[in-house]
Amino acid sequence: MGLVGRDMAVLLGSAALVILSGGAVRAQVVEPDTTLPVEQMNAEAAAQGTTIAQPELKIAGATALDRITVVSRTDETAIEQLASVSHVDQEQLERRMATTPQGVLFGVPGVAMQSDANRTASSVNIRGLQDFGRVAVIIDGARQNFQRSGHGTQSMFWLDPELVQQVDVIRGPVANTYGSGAIGGVVVFETKDADDFLRPGETWAGSVTGQYDTNGEGWTTSATGAYRFNDGVDVLGNIVWRDFQEYTDGNGDDVAGSGFDVLSGMLKTTIRPTDTSDLKLGWIGSSDSWTEGGDSYGLDSKENIFTGRYHITDEDESWLDLHVNGSFGRTDLDQTFLTDVARFDSQTGLPIVVPKGSQTTYQVDTSGIDLWNTSRFDTGQIKHELTYGGDWVTDDVVTTSPEGGMDVFTPSGKRRVAGAYIQEKLTWNWLEVVGALRYDSYKLDSDVGETSGDRLSPRITVGVSPFEQTGLAGLQIYGTYAEGYRSPSLSETLISGLHPNGVVFPFLPNPNLRPETAKTWEAGLNYKADGILAGDDSLRLKAAYYRNDIEDYIAGATLSAFDPTAGCPFGPGIPICYQYQNFANAKINGFELEGLYDASWGFAGLTVSIIDGHTVSYSGEIEDLSTIPSSQATGQLGFRFMEDRLIVGGEVQYNGAPAGNAIAEDYTLVNLFASYQATDDLKINFRADNLFDVNYTNPLNASTTDIIYEPGLSVKLAATMRFGG
Repeated sequence: MGLVGRDMAVLLGSAALVILSGGAVRAQVVEPDTTLPVEQMNAEAAAQGTTIAQPELKIAGATALDRITVVSRTDETAIEQLASVSHVDQEQLERRMATTPQGVLFGVPGVAMQSDANRTASSVNIRGLQDFGRVAVIIDGARQNFQRSGHGTQSMFWLDPELVQQVDVIRGPVANTYGSGAIGGVVVFETKDADDFLRPGETWAGSVTGQYDTNGEGWTTSATGAYRFNDGVDVLGNIVWRDFQEYTDGNGDDVAGSGFDVLSGMLKTTIRPTDTSDLKLGWIGSSDSWTEGGDSYGLDSKENIFTGRYHITDEDESWLDLHVNGSFGRTDLDQTFLTDVARFDSQTGLPIVVPKGSQTTYQVDTSGIDLWNTSRFDTGQIKHELTYGGDWVTDDVVTTSPEGGMDVFTPSGKRRVAGAYIQEKLTWNWLEVVGALRYDSYKLDSDVGETSGDRLSPRITVGVSPFEQTGLAGLQIYGTYAEGYRSPSLSETLISGLHPNGVVFPFLPNPNLRPETAKTWEAGLNYKADGILAGDDSLRLKAAYYRNDIEDYIAGATLSAFDPTAGCPFGPGIPICYQYQNFANAKINGFELEGLYDASWGFAGLTVSIIDGHTVSYSGEIEDLSTIPSSQATGQLGFRFMEDRLIVGGEVQYNGAPAGNAIAEDYTLVNLFASYQATDDLKINFRADNLFDVNYTNPLNASTTDIIYEPGLSVKLAATMRFGG
């Protein structure tokens, strides 16, 4: 909830939220005469310096599960959606004081991040699936498809946490209205805009933030400014500079390659041509630098994202609720050899020396269009929400190697994915039914080969709320069956050449790769209740059990040249080949829970994620799936003091190592946080991560050849000064 310039109260039945001029919120039980007109109640309240809003403008008990989510295309909150959806709001983001995107998603059930030592490159894992588009990462409507194949993190994106207003996550292939390929799920980042930043009555405002992190001795400096030209036009800009040294793990050892410096910025304007339409135009950019390979390589990345989003409705949002999103993003990554490096020629296999100053370059252009409309109408006692739309995304990849030609691991080429869908939600008394059908098609094209395909993917969800007249009012139970479809990536299909380091062996292209098809069963419940122990408290709870079966799962396979059926040509050197193949079916199941209790004294939350997964080869061989993250349980407890100006609390997270990972171990993290609104315009934040300096590794980064340990104790202190008029 944003800060306001004067005290006011919002009526909540027999309670009111009194919002103080400093931005603090406290609940107060009141007994208003509801027989009086609101105007008369406001007149009486005005004498005391407060305002009572219209009862229908009710604000729920300050839980994040009651905010409308970006991933809802029908204006639903997380608690209302018959799916595994999580919402991270601005209050939670400020509390986490994240340095990288990994910290933004801390504790979200079913979500893990892989970043290796390089914290500017993140790959999102949802329910054990990641890389090659299995998880769609979307920033202001723009899909992030940059990928650099090799050892470690495959997919990469950077978004500075200082730019983020909220994050929404939907888990599983029920996200079939958000683009092709997201069989794991979708993460949608929404950046700040002037409407969020400006206080009521302000024409302009600015803020500056300084933050110091002890681990890595990192400094963050951020400045934000916004201006409202009139009711129809406003603009916001932000610039962030981060400069971090290498961090130390729990043993006090420096982690090579973990230092970085990054300059990020954004500019967004909102234009409202009419009362029922708006146009958002935005730019997000970043320039990052870091090192890899024991300081053998210097990496420089430049990213620019341009977005345009138009929304128009009719006056009562009945037949017309149209969204049109367009985006273009370009990411350039230059890998510079800082020393002479001995390796093998990727075409001949002969020893060569790549001289200092040589570069491997990657350029990925991603263009996208996404449009949808929701029509709302009734037939008798049945309410309908009919959503229909389509999307189109292209990737144009151009890579070069220092030997000439394209990079071995990440081939050049073009990829196009497109789809159309229709979804109907029927509501009748205590019954809700959601049915959807999506059509996907794809095409890959390069000098090596070409491939294409298409498919229809269904979804059906049934939810019941039969307890509204009992003590279980607010409980909703649902069941879902959904399918998703992921086309092969350029790297998986077209990779070709000789392995250039260590040992020489060939990579074989595979234009006959079949797309992955995910089939998910999910049973879940939503529960919301207010006034449980007091008139001002609330409880929100979501839980789900799921099973995701992925047919034709794609992964790298080592082929023997001595097997005449493998297709690996025998030659001098190591008699093996490497090729991406549909080698197995993957089976992943798990349980997730997300709950938050909120009251005037503070809040308490619990998230749980239990996951297990394996692959079954076509010959019946069972193997543990290497992308299964830790099972987690995260508890948080916070207290509010001094009319909510002071908040203190902590988090405890237990991580259980996944089965089959011989390197990963169980570990427990303890974090502390505090924030103090010293004045209306000065806020101080404090956080201590990994309080007991535990030495641990993310299972996604743990292998028998390389183990990356995560940061030890890190203390963060930040101050934000705001001004406006």
